[in-house]
Amino acid sequence: MQPIQYAIIGGTGVYDSSLSSYQKSVQTEYGGVEVEIAEVQGKQVVFLPRHGKQHGIPPHLINYRANIKALHELGVQQIFATAAVGSLNPDYPTGSLVVISDFIDTTKQRPLTFFEGGSAGVKHVNMDDPYCCNLRKQLLETAKLHGLKLAGAAVYICTEGPRFETEAEIKIMRQWGADVVGMTSVPEVILAKELGMCYASVGFVVNMATGMESGAIQFDKIEEILASNKEKVNMMFLDIFSKILNQQACQCSDSIVSL
Repeated sequence: MQPIQYAIIGGTGVYDSSLSSYQKSVQTEYGGVEVEIAEVQGKQVVFLPRHGKQHGIPPHLINYRANIKALHELGVQQIFATAAVGSLNPDYPTGSLVVISDFIDTTKQRPLTFFEGGSAGVKHVNMDDPYCCNLRKQLLETAKLHGLKLAGAAVYICTEGPRFETEAEIKIMRQWGADVVGMTSVPEVILAKELGMCYASVGFVVNMATGMESGAIQFDKIEEILASNKEKVNMMFLDIFSKILNQQACQCSDSIVSL
């Protein structure tokens, strides 16, 4: 099988697509992963549903290492991801789309790395550009062509889940400089960087975080928000993948420091 350069990791509500595709099972040392592979303008693209096809895997139990390793074994070099997020920033109201630019990690029990020492030695990964600057640039340029308004760059704070955050926690997170909160970007972005892959993510703001506005979260509107944007965002990703992308415009493939 020829290497497949591109992948899309879908989060909540970003599973279906009008593209014809076939399923493939990839076995890794961390477990098996089911993906879909579609051909777009002569190029193959891997689609990986982060929570499983039936959305049955909660964020704290996702096998992130198996997912990213499977993409790597297929030959993937560039990854676009989507994620449903809550907003801590009044400038990013419900319904906004944001480009994730950095993260803060508050998870507690997830395997965060492929690097576990032993015969491979001690390795560290550079995090000065966790979300690929080249892919983020492509997103900003291509969004205009697709009529998508990106509200801006956002710092993502990742929590363990599956519960939502308390009002007191959100107040602290705002002081730390977080713009949006979610439960899945870490360790996904870290693992991609460890394997030298470019990774960028678009956040779908589906609610204001706890305490940011009066009243309870209106969960019935989440699917409506996702449905209104998901196909447009996927088509934007595919449009970018139709171009000639390489890793010479960033340092993602050279982020490892060995000791």
